[in-house]
Amino acid sequence: MPIDLGRVGVWSRELRYQPDRGARAAAAAELEELGYAAIFIPDAGGDVLAAVEHLLAATRRVPVVTGVLNIWMHDPADVARGCADLAARFGSRFLLGLGNSHAPLVESALREPYARPYSKMVRYLDALDAAAPPVPAGQRMLAALGPRMLSLARERAAAAHPYLVPPEHTAAAREALGPAILLAPEQAVLLDRDRRRGRERARSFVADYLALPNYVRNLRRLGFADDDLSGPPSDRLTDALVAHGDEEAIAARVRAHHDAGADHVCVYVLGGAGEGSAPEALPLAAWRQLAPALTRAPGRPA
Repeated sequence: MPIDLGRVGVWSRELRYQPDRGARAAAAAELEELGYAAIFIPDAGGDVLAAVEHLLAATRRVPVVTGVLNIWMHDPADVARGCADLAARFGSRFLLGLGNSHAPLVESALREPYARPYSKMVRYLDALDAAAPPVPAGQRMLAALGPRMLSLARERAAAAHPYLVPPEHTAAAREALGPAILLAPEQAVLLDRDRRRGRERARSFVADYLALPNYVRNLRRLGFADDDLSGPPSDRLTDALVAHGDEEAIAARVRAHHDAGADHVCVYVLGGAGEGSAPEALPLAAWRQLAPALTRAPGRPA
């Protein structure tokens, strides 16, 4: 593996979509100083590699990862050239995460059918192999939930990045991947010492994902049923997917992923900018509050 992601990092849509570029750069630099070991940003179109470059330039050591680049929205030859440019400037601090996205998002944005997503990923990897210069398997990470994509990550990438999963999925993913593939699940977290209020806030977050068939299929594989998935998400499902509570409750969930076989856990802080904040407001206070529990726990270096 040419890149060291450390033990705990941050997954943040705000670091991609907050309109103030200076605020994004300052936040990334602060995350590095707080001890978070990697930064993951999502992609729903637009120049995601330029966003990566912006964060790499604002930091000194921390890797930046696409979590994940939407393969329906970017030409593989262009991506390969962009990866080469980033490597020339920043060395091995960038990891290219690739994902198939979801039918409703792709069809709405591109007005084309979302057909044969697994085959689409295979062809995309073939194109990256054939590009000049190529993006080799050792510099690629795949979004992977089900058995076929986990198997593809094992064969043609260096890392796998499951999103919206509990530690039970991490254990199954580790078994499927074997010991050599880096496993970096995302974990949604919400700081709120009021358990009932925190659960309701978390439930609202989970509900949005139940409209996406890929996630629903994966949750059914994990044993969740209609009672959990139809209508408002059940308490059981909400608690499984979002770690809510105080710092120790969140740190315990991150440890559970590590104990299940994760090499790295990237935490996605929900609602950390305060009630009434703009959707892309940077959750700086929550990142600061969580850092001691997540990045400097005894025996768990970041």
